Amino acid sequence: MGAIMAESRSLPATAGQTARSPAPRWFGQRQLLRLLGKSERTMAWLVAARGGDEQMLVLPRLQPASASERQAWADEVRQAARLQHPNLAPVLEIGLQDGWPFAIHALEGRATLADRLGRQGLPAGDAALLAIQALQGLAYAHEAGVAHHDVQSHLLLVDDDGCLQIAGVAIGCLVAAARSREADQGSSRYTPLSPTDPLSLRRTRAAAERDVLALGVIWHRVLTGQSALDETDAGLVIERMPPQGREVVRLPWAGTQPIPEALRTIFNRATDRQERQRYRSARTLARALDGWWQSEQNASGGPLGLLGDRLRHAGVLPAAPGNAERALQVVAMDRKRTHDLAEFILEDLALAFEMLRLVNAAIGRSALASGGAVLTVRRAIAMLGVEAVRSASQGLRRWPGPLDEPAAAELALLINRSKRAARLALLLRPAGYDAEVTYLVTLMHNLGRLVVQYHFADDAQQIRRLMQSGAPAREGEPEEPGMSEEAASHAVLGVDSEAIGLAVARQWGLDEGVLAMTRRLRLETPVRTPEGDAAMLRTVASCAHEALDASQLPAAKVTAALQRVVQRYSRILEFTLRDLQDAIKASAQPPAWGHTQPAPLERDSGRDSVVGAFASTGAQTRF
Repeated sequence: MGAIMAESRSLPATAGQTARSPAPRWFGQRQLLRLLGKSERTMAWLVAARGGDEQMLVLPRLQPASASERQAWADEVRQAARLQHPNLAPVLEIGLQDGWPFAIHALEGRATLADRLGRQGLPAGDAALLAIQALQGLAYAHEAGVAHHDVQSHLLLVDDDGCLQIAGVAIGCLVAAARSREADQGSSRYTPLSPTDPLSLRRTRAAAERDVLALGVIWHRVLTGQSALDETDAGLVIERMPPQGREVVRLPWAGTQPIPEALRTIFNRATDRQERQRYRSARTLARALDGWWQSEQNASGGPLGLLGDRLRHAGVLPAAPGNAERALQVVAMDRKRTHDLAEFILEDLALAFEMLRLVNAAIGRSALASGGAVLTVRRAIAMLGVEAVRSASQGLRRWPGPLDEPAAAELALLINRSKRAARLALLLRPAGYDAEVTYLVTLMHNLGRLVVQYHFADDAQQIRRLMQSGAPAREGEPEEPGMSEEAASHAVLGVDSEAIGLAVARQWGLDEGVLAMTRRLRLETPVRTPEGDAAMLRTVASCAHEALDASQLPAAKVTAALQRVVQRYSRILEFTLRDLQDAIKASAQPPAWGHTQPAPLERDSGRDSVVGAFASTGAQTRF
């Protein structure tokens, strides 16, 4: 027993280090075979029971100082031991030996994650699947009010089939409680607290967040083969990270294993230097990893796995308010022109998207028409008939679908913003491009965002939060930057929201050529002269969204942001800053869908303003 006590007092050693002694060492009735790993809070030994079975012995690194501390430790560990989950290792025994509390786990062919890792780390897919399992076990424990207190690679057990279980839950609560008391009260003396005491609840929440952070630190080694900050104890790494320290933990760009960009974003968020950007729960990190994994499993439609049956049950979007009345008006418009009916339908994004889905799905099934995908509502009406419009309108989910009032308000705001961007695209498009095609292509640039807001409203809110700038770390320093939309979406959903929109459109039957038009141009790449009409439409739609985004920044930043848009697009679309400002102002009004060209607005720099390019004649239409 003296050997293990001496080992417990020594400085942390490398995980997997073999304890050597000329004679067998014992812990009660169990023989100590080798040290599996240790940290500042816990240590784990491979032991042999009297019957010869190998087991894992887990002990705290701090001995209880009183009977009340021993009882508090036993209560918390027994509460954890009662939890039954596939990713939590069952506890065989909880006891006290020579004043040291301990817990015993069966190994049954499992080895620690530390022992299974080589210098190369694990492939990205294997690493993600193991992390998902660990997070599912942690999430179950956290939701039961139990924190692990010392997530370490030597306390994660993995079998030959890649199934993972977490051992040592709550064993490190003694050291954790001592650290919390020192922080809260300036003393490490034990003070009993009720589980419902606000201080106790705050400590439990903080411990759960620390568990998630520790897992992110560990997976730095899982993915790269190298421990974060060259330290095997995840707890000591955390103490060197903000807010306690100043070290930054991020995955390296060059490594022994390729790390997909989305997965890199997820794990970098887990250890982000800004506390506000980190995952606050195991469940949210697990969902992001699961989203990435599903998208990787099926590159052609993986993001749809996130939606499951939601598209079938709730539709792509809910019908706009007043849809029932709109259906009655459709009946009255049976004999009116297709063009007028199309304008009517375009006011309801859900109905417009549903018509595109129906007609393109019909084309894919029966060769209803040749010449590729349908990108106008008026052609969909001509091919399917007014009865299809009425049926589609009546089949839509009523507003706001399953959303609560705040989420519905956000969706309405996004729909109105998408429509305004589409109106702005009409004003910016070169002469000759069909108004309805331009309008719908621009709307589809926001399809993924609309779907995420409707089907994953909580995730959409989290994405917006991650994109916001934060307060300066120190007085006099600049604001802490938020994430890009793509990175925030990867960090929350595991995939880019644009990829979700593309997957939905692909399910409708739109081909890759059409889908290319619905991808926004990346902000970090220069805008090149479009080659063909499809590329021009993509350019116009991207410009409209960038300009609208710039116009809604804080007032002091708007002019500079709009000037950047002008620098990117003016050579291709031929407008000035004044033209762009006029177009943004005019986009607040409903579009003029008529077939005649309005008179140009005020001239600027000796040429007509692009605000006059509102619609095209039939002879000029290119789509």
